[in-house]
Amino acid sequence: MAKKPTGKNTSGRGQRDLKVKVKTARGRKLSSTRWLQRQLNDPYVARARKEGYRGRAAFKIMELDDKFRFLVPGARVVDLGCAPGGWIQVAVPRINALGEKSGKAQGRIIGIDLQEVEPIAGAEIHQLDFLDEDADDKVKEWLGGKADVVMSDMAAASSGHKQTDHLRIMALCEAAAYFAFDVLEEGGTFVAKVLAGGAEGDLQKLLKQKFAKVANVKPPASRADSSEKFVVATGFRG
Repeated sequence: MAKKPTGKNTSGRGQRDLKVKVKTARGRKLSSTRWLQRQLNDPYVARARKEGYRGRAAFKIMELDDKFRFLVPGARVVDLGCAPGGWIQVAVPRINALGEKSGKAQGRIIGIDLQEVEPIAGAEIHQLDFLDEDADDKVKEWLGGKADVVMSDMAAASSGHKQTDHLRIMALCEAAAYFAFDVLEEGGTFVAKVLAGGAEGDLQKLLKQKFAKVANVKPPASRADSSEKFVVATGFRG
């Protein structure tokens, strides 16, 4: 005798949102396992791999520029802490650094980082500490003048202590802002990553004195559980 249908959907397993699960390996911390699992299931990580970007952070600058339009053909750009180079990859075609857009001005981009960065066509990358006393003069020399955009996705090495990490990255961001004051052309733009946590008020006050507009943005590519956001300051007063 044939069995009556039970009404249960036996194909339901195939309809689930399948996620890659990572087992906690011997010697690997639980936090590391969680990070790895998040990476494996992150659509931006998969998209970066598919589209040839060096990291998911490329989509953050892409989304910020789509909104504020600072990476324009002919722009002269400085990328602080540029490793691994995802922001530069996005900037090169947008500023026409390779001169591929006929009839459009050709831009220039200088990337600097403490570590050596694999070359990127259309960009000039230097191993340099932007905190060095003569770093601003070197960058202006390499750029052939002042910059239209200074951008930074830098983050201080994590200590594991949330409040300490917040203060460190805010100090780094403030140093990047002062560097921008030295190298930016009047009307220029400063873009930097900050961490929400209470110490960013002084930076906001400083930027509002130096720029016509200051916006705080959390682009879609920034993870929802992350305290990071980005400050976009436009219209440098010189």
